[in-house]
Amino acid sequence: QVQLVESGGGLGQPGGSLRLSCAASGFVFGRYAMSWYRQAPGNEREFVARISSAGGVTNYADSVKGRFTISRSNAESTVDLQMNSLKPEDTAVYYCRVVGLGDYWGQGTQVTVSS
Repeated sequence: QVQLVESGGGLGQPGGSLRLSCAASGFVFGRYAMSWYRQAPGNEREFVARISSAGGVTNYADSVKGRFTISRSNAESTVDLQMNSLKPEDTAVYYCRVVGLGDYWGQGTQVTVSS
């Protein structure tokens, strides 16, 4: 079955960096686009970034454009999110998702940005 395991969250300082990773299994990873979403307390889950199946096309939410970079390794079935210039409003649980393969979500990884 489809499994998505996020890791790499933690406490980051404003202006600092964190790198998240998502390990995927149970499907042909290289055939699907992948996305990152996040959910802050009291808010709905929101789109953060998306990368095409081959990695050549990326899209970002306006709130993270220029600060976050999504990348993937089809050889390792992983998708990463490099987060730079962190802001307190980036605090959320971050999830990866397969695009177009049903409603599968991992357990998420907590990111807290605070001084």
